[in-house]
Amino acid sequence: MSSESRLYTFSQETKDHLRKFRLGTSRSNDPQAVIYLIDKTTKEIRQDDDKTVYKTLADISDDLPDHSPRFILLSYPLTLPSGRLSVPYVMIFYMPTTCNSAMRMLYAGAKELMRNTAEVTKILDIESAEELEEIPEKLGAA
Repeated sequence: MSSESRLYTFSQETKDHLRKFRLGTSRSNDPQAVIYLIDKTTKEIRQDDDKTVYKTLADISDDLPDHSPRFILLSYPLTLPSGRLSVPYVMIFYMPTTCNSAMRMLYAGAKELMRNTAEVTKILDIESAEELEEIPEKLGAA
């Protein structure tokens, strides 16, 4: 058992939601995203309180805090330059430059555990909400 899995926890509800979200978005024609955070006192990784499923990158951008990191799970259908439809399932690691070092350490320590638990294939690191606009390009959209 890795040290990360002893420090951070996932409720069974969160694990079930991660699996359901991953499987439910694989055939979607629309972008879908959820935001996860770490509870500072319990070290539980969980979905944000309003449990919103976002449909656009602009909506995600509006809801990201200015001074606190977040994990964003994103399923983003796009057409590749070859003309083929692809639905990458990625984790966006949002780490604003203005967050304090304790929060940076808390989220950095959980990054790989979140990646493995959510079963994403790729992690994209961003420092500002504005960088979300570049996500389709980073994923290889035509």
